[in-house]
Amino acid sequence: MMNAKHLLEQLRDIVGRDHLLTDDQAMQGLLSDWRNRYHGQARCVVSPADTAAVAAVVRACAAHHAPIVPQGGNTGLCGAATPSIIGDAVLLSLARLRRVREVDAANGTITVEAGCLLQQVRDAAAQVGRLFPLSLASEGSCQIGGNLSTNAGGVQVLRYGNARELTLGLEVVLASGEVWHGLRGLRKDNTGYDLKQLFIGAEGTLGVITAAVLKLFPLPGDTATAWLAIASPTAAVQLLGKLQDRFGASLTACELVSDIALRLVRDHLPGPHPQLTDSRWHLLIELTGGGGELRQALTDFLAPELDADLVADAVLAHSQQQARRLWALRENIGPAEKSAGPSVKHDISLPISRIADFVDRADQRLIERFPDCRIVAFGHVGDGNLHYNVYPSGNPEICQTAQEIVNQMVYDLIDELGGSFSAEHGVGQLKRHELLRYKSPLEIELMRGIKSLLDPRGLMNPGKIL
Repeated sequence: MMNAKHLLEQLRDIVGRDHLLTDDQAMQGLLSDWRNRYHGQARCVVSPADTAAVAAVVRACAAHHAPIVPQGGNTGLCGAATPSIIGDAVLLSLARLRRVREVDAANGTITVEAGCLLQQVRDAAAQVGRLFPLSLASEGSCQIGGNLSTNAGGVQVLRYGNARELTLGLEVVLASGEVWHGLRGLRKDNTGYDLKQLFIGAEGTLGVITAAVLKLFPLPGDTATAWLAIASPTAAVQLLGKLQDRFGASLTACELVSDIALRLVRDHLPGPHPQLTDSRWHLLIELTGGGGELRQALTDFLAPELDADLVADAVLAHSQQQARRLWALRENIGPAEKSAGPSVKHDISLPISRIADFVDRADQRLIERFPDCRIVAFGHVGDGNLHYNVYPSGNPEICQTAQEIVNQMVYDLIDELGGSFSAEHGVGQLKRHELLRYKSPLEIELMRGIKSLLDPRGLMNPGKIL
């Protein structure tokens, strides 16, 4: 049985009085998700300073059968870092684990603690002339532990891969309070099961990531950025293939943006915004390399595509400032959507060859069912990840009631086309039912077996994923 007073005293002894919150008002900002969709309660918020303290907190919670909800920057979109309304959980904040433990430029690695902001990791790499390529719009507030726990993707997956592919080693506090020391900076280590892969993307349900060894890359010496006006997702896929044939690994990003998504940014976020040709669809592309002539090469590539009408217009950035302004249009779609009101959001992935088919068929079905709906589509066409968000009506109540219908229409089509209902945001609370609906019974059984082995009491982030 849990002795609540005794548990709080133990936690206070571990982290210090200033780093244990029990007052409802003091905890309030940490008990809702970024989208303000989920609201929970917690017994307390505890903020340990290092891995040893995290382990001590977990052992104390395990002894009292207290659920643990790990939380990073709380920027997730699926409610994975929000406790339930029961109020018996301990919210474990990783915010104080902010050390960059080591930068090994010769090995191309950086070892950081889970509470480091993504921007902090990128800056530390840049200081030694290296690149950590994971890049998200929230990089100034999201933490690397959360990025790994959700297997974050971002805009450069096309070139560098997602968080899973950028991770060489992990340090993890298990549900027992034991620490798995897996911080190895090896690119080849064929010694049995690759245990780190269990914890990446597990959203804190198997253990608490406290540190990671991450891959670094050379800083690009040259960058070319362009915004293209195109007719359709079909044109986007055709251009992607041509860009890959011409530029290979130098193609770092290829982002699809619909006219409605672009209009939201212009309507809801302050300008001035770049002057762009009106078009139903847009493509933001970026090349990086060391040759120093990428912009001219991109200009030469685009000229025949403009003549052939595959590209209606192209705006090439002449400076880093202009490139940042183009990227701001893409990166601010999320905040603009939040300002525009509630929508039914989908973070999906497809074989690249099926993207255009999905958009055409999903648009048609949804407009037939909800004639007044607005569809905001954008995403990383280079790796098949689309954000396909639906405003069924201007009425928030209709949006809420239509959510289940919209989700099933979208996810059934995704399943038919061989895609996934979650590409880079995880499952959390939001998509637990979809996991059961679209994963096979064998996959669910295997997942539950792993969960039972590593967390037999079910104390690690309960109610998430499974």
